[in-house]
Amino acid sequence: MKNRTRHSGTFEIVRRERSSANGNPRYLCRCDGYYFYTAPDSALGYKVKNFDGKPATVVIGTYHGRLTLESIQ
Repeated sequence: MKNRTRHSGTFEIVRRERSSANGNPRYLCRCDGYYFYTAPDSALGYKVKNFDGKPATVVIGTYHGRLTLESIQ
């Protein structure tokens, strides 16, 4: 992952995307005005539901040309 940045704000799940080829969930999310996706086949696809609507700090970066969630606290 390249171009990592850290942002804090209210974390929101905007919509659910198609599942990965292995059946893991993917989401389009927003935090601090930035829109980003969960990575395919990442455990973060399951973890983000616990943070929906709550304050969070996220690290996002560029992965295959898309802003992608790397970590959330």
